[in-house]
Amino acid sequence: MNARIPCADRTGAPIGAGIGLRTCHFREILRQRPAIGWVEVHSENYFCDGGQPLHLLDKVRECYPVSLHGVGLSLGSAEPLDREHLARLRRLVGRIEPGLVSEHLSWSMAGGRHLNELLPLPCTDEALAVVAGHLDQVQDILGRQILVENISSYVGFQQSSMTEPAFLSELVARTGCGLLLDVNNVYVSAHNLDFDAREYLAAIPAEAVAEIHLAGHANLGRMLVDTHGAAVAPAVWALYAETIARLGPRPSLIEWDNDIPPLAVLLAEAAHAAVVMEGADGIAA
Repeated sequence: MNARIPCADRTGAPIGAGIGLRTCHFREILRQRPAIGWVEVHSENYFCDGGQPLHLLDKVRECYPVSLHGVGLSLGSAEPLDREHLARLRRLVGRIEPGLVSEHLSWSMAGGRHLNELLPLPCTDEALAVVAGHLDQVQDILGRQILVENISSYVGFQQSSMTEPAFLSELVARTGCGLLLDVNNVYVSAHNLDFDAREYLAAIPAEAVAEIHLAGHANLGRMLVDTHGAAVAPAVWALYAETIARLGPRPSLIEWDNDIPPLAVLLAEAAHAAVVMEGADGIAA
């Protein structure tokens, strides 16, 4: 990798560009110690009391700042939060001491059953009250702020009474949560639901954005699908550059969960994000 990515002290919050770390790359990253700013893992993969995965994560935490990214809290479900899930997350947060903790603006639980999907919710006052109430509980139990991520959308809701940026803005105002802005998800949703991605990004409260995600998608013609199985598309890189020009550099992560490539490919994508942020710094100066 040609570009060196800024590193933070391991005890600090993530800075610069990082990668989503998957188990197939753990040993390689511990052996190579590449100059990446931080790594992110899926929280639920480490809801165990021991074993090799958690041991390896402890070793990585000795070298890099770590962010925990959840997929199972189901903040948008009408029923109560899963207390056991939340207790396991609290134990993991206490052990890893992550720089950032995040979850999705979605629901994935109904009737006590967990669904293996991040499902959308309408942007209504009722949904806002549910998500805000759950966020307050999560942040109180964890004793820290969490970030909420916009998901990719494939359907809209006629009953929505506000835009998603307005929903997220009000969520920030009510709960003090931060935002994880997934630029690829904005691009995918804008294509599928026929809205302007730039207008969406302009309406997001800049001061609340504490992390950015970048990932690949599949083009099925009339629809784009957020697959996390390819390189970041050129159009998404362009939208990311515009976002960084507006917000300034933010911790930015390369996500790649399917058809995972060699570590060198992920590092090259992260280096690209670092170059974009360095360019924004130069313009600001």
